[in-house]
Amino acid sequence: MSDLLSGLEQFGLGNLKNMNLYDEPAKKTDENGGKAAAAAPVMQEQDYLFDKAYTCPICDREFKARTVRVGKVKLAGTDLDLRPKYDQVDLLKYDIIMCPHCGYAALSRFFKFVTTPQAKNIKATISASFKPPTETKETYSYDDALERYKLTLANAIVKQAKPSEKAYVCLKTAWLLRGKGEHMDTSAEDYEAQKKKLDEEENEYLHNALEGFLAARQTENFPMCGMDEPTVDYLIAVLSMRFEQYDVATRLVSGILTNPSANPRMKDKARMVKEMLVKKIKERNAAKK
Repeated sequence: MSDLLSGLEQFGLGNLKNMNLYDEPAKKTDENGGKAAAAAPVMQEQDYLFDKAYTCPICDREFKARTVRVGKVKLAGTDLDLRPKYDQVDLLKYDIIMCPHCGYAALSRFFKFVTTPQAKNIKATISASFKPPTETKETYSYDDALERYKLTLANAIVKQAKPSEKAYVCLKTAWLLRGKGEHMDTSAEDYEAQKKKLDEEENEYLHNALEGFLAARQTENFPMCGMDEPTVDYLIAVLSMRFEQYDVATRLVSGILTNPSANPRMKDKARMVKEMLVKKIKERNAAKK
């Protein structure tokens, strides 16, 4: 599976890096009196975090995980593919809950929901070889978070999660890679090479996310990963446009614009994507002449 699961060796799970992600989809400062005023305290990333207690649904042991105080962070905006961006801390780095005892890891949305057969598979394939982390970190770097996302993807494959869950993990991993790229030192000697590598990794995860959501749309019900049908269709349309699957993107955007359940905000986003599609299709047709 290329580099999707590379780096799991540190958890003792290097043998899992070649697992298949998807099965075949089913068709369907100031002054004061001459003195400098006291500077306001500078908030650090750790100031937005706290330890939240969890009980692992696989091994039943308790542990704590670093979690963002959501009310303390402010949404700055979203990317075209709905990636959220925050001013103070990248929430994506802390959306994985990982048991340090048995190696079970999942997005916070899915952590508690494990069936008995899934738990059995995780114990046999993940927990049996898992090496616990040697240190507890106050904050996570992008590389720390990326390792946790890859472990989560391995867990999702092992437990045979729904295509939508695996697609969502891939999507959020791609977003994480994008965030890492935005925080790179542009003056570094190897910046261009490293940025190119990150972009390639991001594209690989996004392509796998697209495949998973397309499969899920045929076989699963809504809401899907907390998203309603217009939102999922919009996301698939944007990803399809990225990979030049313009027919898929055009069909889904048209469906959103005529869907009475789609809210005005989503329809506005769909209209913007439609304009982009028209331009890209014209450019492609002109290049063929």
